[in-house]
Amino acid sequence: MNRRDTPPLLQIKDLKVQFATRAGIVQALRGVSLAVRPGETLGLVGESGSGKSVTSQAIMGLISPPGEIIEGQIEWRGQPLVGAQHTAHGAGIWGKEISTVFQDPMTSLNPLMTVGAQIGEVLTHHLKMTRAQARRRSAELLAAVGISAPERRLDEYPHELSGGMRQRVMIAIAIACEPALLIADEPTTALDVTIQAQILELLVRLQKELGLAIIFITHDLGVVAGLCHRTSVMYAGQIVETGESDFIFEHPAHPYTQGLLGSTLRLDVSEDELLYIDGLPPSLISPPDGCSFRPRCPLASDICRKAPTHAMTGGGTAACWHAKTPAWDGMDR
Repeated sequence: MNRRDTPPLLQIKDLKVQFATRAGIVQALRGVSLAVRPGETLGLVGESGSGKSVTSQAIMGLISPPGEIIEGQIEWRGQPLVGAQHTAHGAGIWGKEISTVFQDPMTSLNPLMTVGAQIGEVLTHHLKMTRAQARRRSAELLAAVGISAPERRLDEYPHELSGGMRQRVMIAIAIACEPALLIADEPTTALDVTIQAQILELLVRLQKELGLAIIFITHDLGVVAGLCHRTSVMYAGQIVETGESDFIFEHPAHPYTQGLLGSTLRLDVSEDELLYIDGLPPSLISPPDGCSFRPRCPLASDICRKAPTHAMTGGGTAACWHAKTPAWDGMDR
């Protein structure tokens, strides 16, 4: 069966999340919808503040005051997981069927607990293993993520490990219960380039071995091109384009996507030809009417003051009145 014909594991429908601050109400997510199917990798890309991490936090039930889901729904295997109209139902799902890897393992791991205790905690809580069983399984998990001498590492503390090893421990914790969906929230940001490549290779291998679906959150378009089956591009709390990764990279439809790709360093383009997107993202306390990208877009016209519909692009959809029109000089290079 074609992956696109498979019912989604996770489906987000018109999700709106806001945070109360001293400056006003921040509209962090403004109608986000997406779906993830079994075995696929969905890339979630966009600049800082676009709403990528808030989306992952909403999926994991981590939105708490002063944050609030005010509208929309998140469904897991067709059943409500969390949303505006009911309390969370994910206690038996989070950490077991859906797990996450955060971008900074040093702040995510407990510095006062050994590596073995932190992996074992997941196994005893979700799978009801005994301490002896959890220790044996923890050593197996460390070996599975490429950590040598796993029995010895179980008794070490996070500060005794390198950054790459700490991230591998985080991945071991995340896959301990063999989840169906793994959310990787910029898991390589704090690592050097060599270790980044090793972590990405590890995720690809684990996906094949375990049949994982992955949401990969990043600002690195190179990683998305090599790793993700589909891509959703976020801007100002909204998804502005989504579709098959190969198609989006070859035929970007939204001006923001075009700008992101044009500003990425490529081997076949000299540095003085790199594009840049003028201006700054809008304030999410008082976002502009219509298209949020309008103040920065070279194609902006009067119709852009109206909220755009999602136009079909051939490989997905783009929320733009001028979808597929080249917005930047040289985008066909």
